[in-house]
Amino acid sequence: MSGRDMAKPLLGHRTIEGDPSITPAAGRTIGVLGSGDFARSLAIRLVCSGFKVVVGSRNPRRKAGLFPSAAEVTLQAEAVKKTDVIFVAVFREHYSTLCDLADVLVGKILVDVSNNTEINHHKESNAEYLASLFPACTVVKGFNVVSAWTLQSGARDGNKQVLICSDNQEAKRTVAEIAQVMGFTPVDMGCMSSASEIENIPLRLLPAWKIPIFLALGLFICFFTYNLIRQVIHPYIREQKNKLYKIPIEVVNTTLPCVAYVMLSLVYLPGVLAACSQLYYGTKYRRFPDWLDQWLQHRKQIGLLSFFCAALHAVYSFCLPMRRSHRYQLIETAVKQAVEKKMNIWVEEEVWRMEIYISVGIIALGLLSLLAITSLPSIANSLNWREFSFIQSTLGFIALVISTLHTLTYGWSRAFDENQYKFYLPPTYTLTLLVPCTVILAKVIFNLPCIQQRLQRIRRGWEKGRYVKFVLPSATGEYSSGETSSNV
Repeated sequence: MSGRDMAKPLLGHRTIEGDPSITPAAGRTIGVLGSGDFARSLAIRLVCSGFKVVVGSRNPRRKAGLFPSAAEVTLQAEAVKKTDVIFVAVFREHYSTLCDLADVLVGKILVDVSNNTEINHHKESNAEYLASLFPACTVVKGFNVVSAWTLQSGARDGNKQVLICSDNQEAKRTVAEIAQVMGFTPVDMGCMSSASEIENIPLRLLPAWKIPIFLALGLFICFFTYNLIRQVIHPYIREQKNKLYKIPIEVVNTTLPCVAYVMLSLVYLPGVLAACSQLYYGTKYRRFPDWLDQWLQHRKQIGLLSFFCAALHAVYSFCLPMRRSHRYQLIETAVKQAVEKKMNIWVEEEVWRMEIYISVGIIALGLLSLLAITSLPSIANSLNWREFSFIQSTLGFIALVISTLHTLTYGWSRAFDENQYKFYLPPTYTLTLLVPCTVILAKVIFNLPCIQQRLQRIRRGWEKGRYVKFVLPSATGEYSSGETSSNV
């Protein structure tokens, strides 16, 4: 991104939340202590945002060429003297090298941008440690959740946030002004005790994805083991046939749609359980159990993993004819038919079954793709609530119904064939139908007028057993008040 583009923050110069009379103003001098990658990116972004930047380095002559020409690179002591706001872009273990600057740092605002290598690596946060070294300064924690690349390329995402905390409100407001001018959204996280939590955020690896990923892996292992028994172990024990070659492609391809189908149904099952809870207790104000609340919060991740497995299933299915084993089986079948002199092998029922099976599967994958795309923040932000709800709820349920048709078409009449029950185990697709069919049946019941109206009343605030006041006219024309239960 060019300097001209970086000089135009996407968010613009907006007023700070809670104090509309204050407008961030560029042009002030900002200090940066450090000469690493983050310090250089920070200096570039500050310069392109209209600030005067003074960089403090222990080797200014050697480091000057790394910074933009508009930034002044000088000794650390000289840089500190020229500004009141200083970004400390050095690692925690190097904080002690700044102790010689304690006298000139008195009264300055130090912005700590450092992170640790492990979660809760130290008893106290880096910002609190910096504050203990320089008690005469005001320390603000901020900009540690922003990468060096984001600083150089600009805040492309309008929701890019800069988390800020400090015990000094005025210092937080100053740093918030700077963040807004740079094109970011400052978020006040409270006092300095929040610094540890802010420093842990960049170190967490997909915190919202752990439960869905473990769930998907658990389902994959269960279905894979089940299919392995049916497709590989059973023919080896009963017929002494070695079919281990099926494991990499065929067994995996049989497992992936099972995981995708069940995961998709698990997206809508917690909504069914929540509706049952509201109908049972007759209120929407009763808290759900923690496990159900966590389940509801992870529906997006579960849905995306369902789409991922479905997409892999489509790719695996497309590659099935490319296998050498498949070619050998085709040749073997052709030779047997030639020996038996079978001229017509067309089976009308099987042709129609496969045509419908593939067509319905393509539609289901297309709907899942639409659900996945609209779950992206950039797309979701362009939709109003009704549009988003229609796609994620209505079209999502339609995708579940079509996936059910896809599964039923695959099974067709084979569910009643005793040869399909290997080791007396039913076909895998029959097991996958349990949860989705339960969800579909519950959705149909909830759409019955008598239940739908009651559920809508509850979600609009009606409560079972609550008493409401009413006013009735008396025989003399005067009005008298009374009470009645809202569930009458």
